[in-house]
Amino acid sequence: MEKRSVEKSIHKRKISHPNWIYDTLGLAWKLFVYPKYHVHYSFKKDFRRESGPFFFISNHASRLDYIFVGAPLLPLKMNFVAGYNEFHRSHLSLVFNLLRVIPKKNFTPDLYTVKEISRVIKSGHGVCIFPEGMSSISGANQPVALGTGKLFKHHKVPVYYSVIRGGYLTSPKYNLRDRVGHVEVEYDQLFTVEDLERMTPAEIEAKINRAIYHDDYAWNKIHKHHYDIGDNGAEDLEDLLFWCPRCGRQHTMATSGNTIFCTECGNGARLLDTYELVPFDDTCVIPETQTAWFNLERDLIRREVQQEDFVLEEQVKLGMLPEYELLKNQATSQIVGSGMLRLDRTGLSYTGTKNGEPFTFHIPSVALPTYGMCTDLSRFYTFLNGEFVEFYPEHRVVEKFFLATEELHRLNGGKWKDFDFTPEA
Repeated sequence: MEKRSVEKSIHKRKISHPNWIYDTLGLAWKLFVYPKYHVHYSFKKDFRRESGPFFFISNHASRLDYIFVGAPLLPLKMNFVAGYNEFHRSHLSLVFNLLRVIPKKNFTPDLYTVKEISRVIKSGHGVCIFPEGMSSISGANQPVALGTGKLFKHHKVPVYYSVIRGGYLTSPKYNLRDRVGHVEVEYDQLFTVEDLERMTPAEIEAKINRAIYHDDYAWNKIHKHHYDIGDNGAEDLEDLLFWCPRCGRQHTMATSGNTIFCTECGNGARLLDTYELVPFDDTCVIPETQTAWFNLERDLIRREVQQEDFVLEEQVKLGMLPEYELLKNQATSQIVGSGMLRLDRTGLSYTGTKNGEPFTFHIPSVALPTYGMCTDLSRFYTFLNGEFVEFYPEHRVVEKFFLATEELHRLNGGKWKDFDFTPEA
C-alpha cells in the first residue's frame, strides 16, 4: 500500500461540525484559563442562541485567541480556520483534528479551504476566521487578507465579531513568554444578510478593518492594567523596534532586563509592567507607544524601498515541511538547505541549496503581499507554488523583511492595500 503523505492526509478530511469534545475543552478553558488571564467578556448583541449558518471574525491578538473568543460563545460551536502548516506540528495536529479545524495556506489561494468553509456553511453551522491571517506582530492590526469581502459576499450569511483587548500583551510577538494580566472580549454583529447583499467586497473589507481595529499599547496607556512581565520583559524587543528614533541608525537597538537602548547613542527607555516606555532622561527620544515606534519604522522603510537600487540581502537557512512525518518538539519546519535571500524592487529571490542540490526561486513583488510567522520574530515563511518555505536569518532582520516586502508590494501595484483610515486606539 502506498504511504500517504501528511498533506494528503490533511486534505482528504471532510470537515464536519464540532462535537462534544469542543464543549468539554471549552468548559475546561473557561474554568482554568479564564481566571489565569483575568478574561472578561461582554455582548453588545448576544447571538449565542441564534440558529443557522454564520461567520464569526475577530482581531488576531495572540496565540490564545481561539480560547479567548470561543469559550464564552458556548453552546454555540464553530469550525475555526487555522494555518495549514500548523497541522504538520505534532503538538497541534491531534487537537486541531479533534476540534475539526479547517486548514488554510495563509496569504495564498487555497481551494481546499474554500470548499470546506462552504461545506460547513451549507450544513447550517458557523465558521470562525481571523481575517488578518496572522496574529499581531506590532500590538495592533494589519489589514484583512485579500478575498475576505468576496467570501462573505458570496455566502450571504450573518457575520458576528469580537474585539480582543489585552490579548497581545499576554504574549507579545517579540517574546512569547506568558505575561498574565487582563483581557477583555466584546461581541457584536457586524453584517446582516441585507448588508452583504448591498455592499461591495471592498466596502465589506473596509468596514471589517474599522470594526476590529485595536491597538493594545495605546489602549493600556489609558487603562494601565498590570502584566507579569518579570525581570526581562523587554527581552528581544529589539527584533521589533530595530531603529533608533534619536540617531536614526538601524539594528543598533539592544535590550537588557526591562530596558531597551541604542548601542550607538545611548537613547533608551525602561519598560513598565503596563507596557509604557519611560525614557532614561530628558535627552532620550522615545515614541509615545511601541505601536507608534513600529509605525515610524514603516514610514522609514516605505521611503527606502522607493529608491530604485533598494536591496535587502541576508544569509538564511531554508526550512520546509517533511512529507511523511509530523514535526516534533514544537518545530515549525525541517532545515533542508541554506543560501542567500534577496529582496529588491522586483520581488523575493533565494539562491542556495535544498536537500544538497542547487535551488533557486523568485517571487514577484505583486504576488507577495506579506509573510507568515509561526512563532516569534526569529523566522518567517511564505508559500512557493503551494509549498511551505521558511527562512531562518542569521541576523535580526525579520521585521525589516516584513515591512519592506509589504511596502514594495503596494509600491508595485499589489492588491493588498494599507488601511484607508488613520487608525486610533
